[in-house]
Amino acid sequence: MPTDIPPYALALTAAFMFAFGGQLQHIGLQTLGARSGTMLSIGTNCLVYWLVAPWVLVPEYFLEITVLIFVLVGLVRPALSANLSVAAIRHVGPTLTTALSATSPLFGAGFGILLLGEMLTWQITLGTFGIMLAIFALTRRNKKIPSTWPLWALGLPIAAAMIRSGAHAMTKIGMETIPDPYFAGLVGSTVSFAVTGGLWLATRKTSPIDPKSTGPYWFLVAGFFFGIAVLALNMALLQGDIITVIPIVAASPIFSLLLSIFIFRRETLSPQLFVAIALVVPSVVLIALSE
Repeated sequence: MPTDIPPYALALTAAFMFAFGGQLQHIGLQTLGARSGTMLSIGTNCLVYWLVAPWVLVPEYFLEITVLIFVLVGLVRPALSANLSVAAIRHVGPTLTTALSATSPLFGAGFGILLLGEMLTWQITLGTFGIMLAIFALTRRNKKIPSTWPLWALGLPIAAAMIRSGAHAMTKIGMETIPDPYFAGLVGSTVSFAVTGGLWLATRKTSPIDPKSTGPYWFLVAGFFFGIAVLALNMALLQGDIITVIPIVAASPIFSLLLSIFIFRRETLSPQLFVAIALVVPSVVLIALSE
């Protein structure tokens, strides 16, 4: 699936789509539980991929042993990483979870260098730390950070960040043999839906879905945007390096806050936002110039 769009632009697209989908999920959570909503989002993602299969799917790829890599990715992301993130929010709160999740570019750099032999330049280094600092700046919007949490709980958001970065690395390794971002997304979303769907069936009595409420439909729409985000991310990974793609995608919280202020009207402008934007913009430029 070749494209003339540069990797940094694809990564920015993915970051924006992840943020937009997250905002829609936030609305849906007002009338639907997280487990049911996650299942619906992943299900929509999976459905969209299969609907376009008659035109873009290469069936011969299923015969490649490499398909098992995409299966493994589907088992851990988003099924496992999402559950870890939810557990982290429950134990240490959303502020600290967001801050510690910003470590994903560090894991991405480690995987890229160790597994794929990618080169870390000074531009990528400065850009990565600039984006991480921007996310940390956003977490300072809330002055009260919970402090009555067990020490082991700090490992939950860090583990989620490591799993996401590892899944990105495995996806890129798999696409060296099967260079098809769509196929990688198709297999991953199908496996993820099987996992989350099975979990929902096991707990459907405690996490019912009411078709008369609006919540399920917000999650369905969110799943569509997540599908676009994953495709753009996979395309970026196919063409670019992990150490340049993951830091840009990690800037998704910046887009989320901007959407929350200007579109969904749930937040107000703050000095921290201006600091974050002042850090992110030159950081993305530095990473883009390193390509």
